[in-house]
Amino acid sequence: MADKLVENLEEDNSVTMLDVLQEESQLEENAYAVLGASDDRNCTYNKGYIRQALYACKTCCSNKNVRAGVCLACSFHCHEGHELVELYTKRNFRCDCGNSKFGNKECNLEKCKNATNVENMYNQNFDGVYCTCARPYPDPENENNDEMLQCVICEDWYHSKHLECKDVPGDDAYAEMICAACMDKHDFLWKYAAKYSTMYNSSTASCKNGEKILNVETLPNECTMPQQNLSDIKKGSCFWLEGWRSSLCNCESCKKIYTEQGILFLLDPKDSVQAYEEAGKITKHESQYEKGMKALASLDHVQQLTAIEEYNNLKERLKEYLQKFAENKKVVREEDIKEFFSEMESKKRPKVVVPTYCR
Repeated sequence: MADKLVENLEEDNSVTMLDVLQEESQLEENAYAVLGASDDRNCTYNKGYIRQALYACKTCCSNKNVRAGVCLACSFHCHEGHELVELYTKRNFRCDCGNSKFGNKECNLEKCKNATNVENMYNQNFDGVYCTCARPYPDPENENNDEMLQCVICEDWYHSKHLECKDVPGDDAYAEMICAACMDKHDFLWKYAAKYSTMYNSSTASCKNGEKILNVETLPNECTMPQQNLSDIKKGSCFWLEGWRSSLCNCESCKKIYTEQGILFLLDPKDSVQAYEEAGKITKHESQYEKGMKALASLDHVQQLTAIEEYNNLKERLKEYLQKFAENKKVVREEDIKEFFSEMESKKRPKVVVPTYCR
């Protein structure tokens, strides 16, 4: 980490304040994709079972037989400094922090919780491993970490090379992926694949140029599940076009199938990760980039020059400070950064007041 920061800082005049603000903006966009509309101050327990960003605490749940997930706020206020596994998001999940899985450790934010959350679903991700190969990510034994994709049904993450597919489409070519195991378990979905997947869609019914698939109007109780036999292509993972869920039949017979197989959530338009991310963008506050640009715009020419000088001074001092970590191959910790800025605060130059009168 220190090597990378020093390397970036050594590229003199290559990083401007605008670059920093733009990079901050991109980091914030990535954070919104993961955190959605998550609250970093209040435990989500009282919201019930919802899609949310989750973390597994390996410090508190070191026993491999215990799987539990905590919300964003609890990761800050109850598990600071602990070894946390970021789980991205999980659907229909209630925060476990402080319940029976944590022994005598209570939640600092919400004391009144049930002993267990019976509707929570747990997979191997809570142990810090993913895919059919059950490896961590990033994998310390693999320098070339393969891209990982999340199945929208089991919500596990898979290396692209373990999807049992010859070709994995580009990110812009599909909206969601269902892994090979889930396609095998819910094999009726193959009936929809010929029309609504990237690999098997027909030219007359597929989604082109990002257009959303629309439902065909039918009678209320009429089943619209395709009936063609696709036994010859029922293999591997499946990549679905945007809007494919809207093509799923809503008749009572089909709803019964979804319920029995535990995938009724596929009919919920708010279930998708995309909907979750959009909710986060709607509720987000003014970004650091927006604040920074407003601050820069409010400065006169002299103040801008002073700000640039201070920024370059900060960059040089940070470069010198981090050089020690790079040379000693040490990890930069949160407390190290706090120490740096604490020293910077104490070394601030006294403000020079220019007299406005003569004697």
